[in-house]
Amino acid sequence: MDWEIVIGLETHTQLSTASKIFSRSSTRFGAAPNTQANEVDMALPGTLPAMNRAAVERAIQFGLAIGGQIAPRSIFARKNYFYPDLPKNYQISQFEHPVVVGGSLKFFVGDQEKTVNLTRAHLEEDAGKSLHENFTGPHGESSSGIDLNRAGTPLLEIVSEPEMRSAAEAVAYARALHSLVVWLGICDGNMQEGSFRCDANVSVRPKGQAEFGTRCEIKNLNSFRFLERAILFEARRQIELIEDGGKVRQETRLYDADRDETRSMRSKEDSDDYRYFPDPDLPPLVVTQDWVARVREAMPELPADKRARFETDLGLSAYDAAQLTVDRATADYFEQTVAGLSAAQSKPAANWILGEMAAALNREELTIEACPVKPAALAALVTRITDGTLSNKIARDVFAAMWAGEHDGNPDAIIEAKGLKQISDSGAIGAMIDEVLAAQPDIVEQYRAGKQKAFNSLVGQIMKAAKGKANPQQVNDLLKQKLDA
Repeated sequence: MDWEIVIGLETHTQLSTASKIFSRSSTRFGAAPNTQANEVDMALPGTLPAMNRAAVERAIQFGLAIGGQIAPRSIFARKNYFYPDLPKNYQISQFEHPVVVGGSLKFFVGDQEKTVNLTRAHLEEDAGKSLHENFTGPHGESSSGIDLNRAGTPLLEIVSEPEMRSAAEAVAYARALHSLVVWLGICDGNMQEGSFRCDANVSVRPKGQAEFGTRCEIKNLNSFRFLERAILFEARRQIELIEDGGKVRQETRLYDADRDETRSMRSKEDSDDYRYFPDPDLPPLVVTQDWVARVREAMPELPADKRARFETDLGLSAYDAAQLTVDRATADYFEQTVAGLSAAQSKPAANWILGEMAAALNREELTIEACPVKPAALAALVTRITDGTLSNKIARDVFAAMWAGEHDGNPDAIIEAKGLKQISDSGAIGAMIDEVLAAQPDIVEQYRAGKQKAFNSLVGQIMKAAKGKANPQQVNDLLKQKLDA
């Protein structure tokens, strides 16, 4: 039987505020345990939560960026559930009336553009963290500790529709979402610190069946690699279970990276089990149109708008434009590079950034902000390629010298010092061609007998004689003229 995987993601995005969502406690990462949780975070008697305005503005930014509806009035509720690491034993979240409804996200899976619709994005507080290592009791027994520093940290939970049909598609969606929230500056995106983590809802069904299968939720996936592997394992587990005559049970599961498997954590609750009710200590959140307009005015140009501009103004393909806007730093680098170039030179500049430069950055494990080749220098290199001074092959040698910092990364100085200027003089190239033809009469005869490989062999020998500096197009054109004559 052919099976189809159905995936929806719930993504917890930690908002980049200096203080928590309902208190003035710091959100700084790495502080000593339990030094950043006050009486409000623990809901001690006599305390009241107060909404963090900066958290709301970040939620508004996200809603605008995805084309969602910003609710003029939203409600905070208490989600009653046993949290060992949340002392008040309930979580303040939004349920029936979230701050953002709808919207969509476009992204590429390979060279295919996809769109996933979003259900909602709602504000809530994070819980603390249970620590199960390096704790011993008074008699040497194993013990656990609770760190409440994260309790009350502002989260925006972003819920997708179950529209993804492969692990690769889910990862591409998660990457695009991660890129967007970092681009907007509403989240630092640090997955190792828990700033961006996904819960994957996975089910399977026979291809062609309209009804969804029973879903399982895989909690707290904090890397794209783990997300992909967890989905692949879980889908395979469910298919094998059904084919062996069993039934999938709705449950919450955890992914064990060491064993590359998911395992049961608890039966999956439905919303009724949480006994939501409006929080009596928090009034409704009212967002006026004026407030939305002010947030919109302060937002950076969105990736989708920048992509469209790159396509329209610079003639880039949709794929190239998407790759250049994966993150804000790459988009900025590209724009600085093409600032002094013609529109026709934009495509070669994009090719260099996405090709040779991306490979060098990956090899050295550097971000583009730390790239030793500055945008102006890359623009100068592109100019020397497009004006015929350099061939693409020799340009790679010049780029390597620029990367190494030779001659302060100045391509013109490197070309001059190394004598790398491309030979474009037709007389000089013609003389080299004549020498090779005279030395290789057998290969000439093979070409005239219809063997195309002989032509390529002659081109290679001419380029070798020119030490790679002859203009390749001129070599091809002149050689063909002489052979056909």
